[in-house]
Amino acid sequence: MSKKYNVAVVIGRFQPVHNAHVEMLKRAGELADRVVIIVGSAYRPRTFKNPWVSREREAMLVEACVALKKQTKATYHIEHNVDTMYNDSAWVVRIQEMVGKYTQADSKVTLIGYKKDNSSFYLNMFPQWDFVEQDLVEKLDATQIRQVYFDPEKCNLNWFTGVLPDSTVAYLRWFKDSPEYNTVVREKEFLEKYKKQQTAYPYPIIFVTADAVVMQAGHVLMVKRGADPGNGLWALPGGFVDAAKDRTMEDAALRELREETGIKVPEKVLRGSIVGSRVFDAIDRSQRGRTITHAFHVGLIDGEWNLPKVKGADDAEQAQWIPISRLNSEEIFEDHYDIIMHFLGK
Repeated sequence: MSKKYNVAVVIGRFQPVHNAHVEMLKRAGELADRVVIIVGSAYRPRTFKNPWVSREREAMLVEACVALKKQTKATYHIEHNVDTMYNDSAWVVRIQEMVGKYTQADSKVTLIGYKKDNSSFYLNMFPQWDFVEQDLVEKLDATQIRQVYFDPEKCNLNWFTGVLPDSTVAYLRWFKDSPEYNTVVREKEFLEKYKKQQTAYPYPIIFVTADAVVMQAGHVLMVKRGADPGNGLWALPGGFVDAAKDRTMEDAALRELREETGIKVPEKVLRGSIVGSRVFDAIDRSQRGRTITHAFHVGLIDGEWNLPKVKGADDAEQAQWIPISRLNSEEIFEDHYDIIMHFLGK
């Protein structure tokens, strides 16, 4: 008996793979001959919100799909899609291209998902495909699972039995003994203390920061963070605006640049080399809370100086000129990779 669709598409972060995901993938396999699983937020650094990197989530999905293949007689394909936080169209086009590898011009395609809240807006971005809504399978969601799992005092892996596939429970049991588990726990504890300080205010706080995107001769100047969140990740030099001293956002960006890198370029030259700026304000760009940053692109003239000397200072563990071709999005803090790509026109 032929199935209603040629291809079914399932999009998710799978942090981690839980029973609701498995039921959705089963439904997809029952409706279509091929199931294309799009793993979102791929190639990002490990954080409390995204504690498992792309290859780890793929491993969980592969194990979860073993039984599904036998049950549904469908083939399952896994693709990874990076976030482009400030370009939804590029994100959509990449998914279209991924799905296109498994379809023909006359293929019937369906998108399967659960519209839980505003974060599910992406399910409305593919009008060319039929949409099949998945019923709520498990009231416990991935956020709650992570909250318990990364609390060493509360975490009892037996509690996840029946909520997560056995293969995911086995993976979490292994991961709990890894150094990476402790890294995520430490960041979670920092964020909880950080946000607790904000509870006294009658309304949510909006933080304002400024960043400097300094480029020369195919290099970008970055600092290695020496504290949570993002301890050990590369970031753009920048920080919170000093409300009492910084007259403008530009002043704040240049002050932070000099404090964190000690860059050996006169301030007048830096200021005169600003070739662009933009506000980056995605609602979830920072785990610390709503944070709006003003980024300034400083384009130093190639050949006028060798790469200026820099040295990590303030809260930066290290400052370094990094070849743009060697940037690794998995090692870069928050949305700073997106910011760099914006000013490169990518």
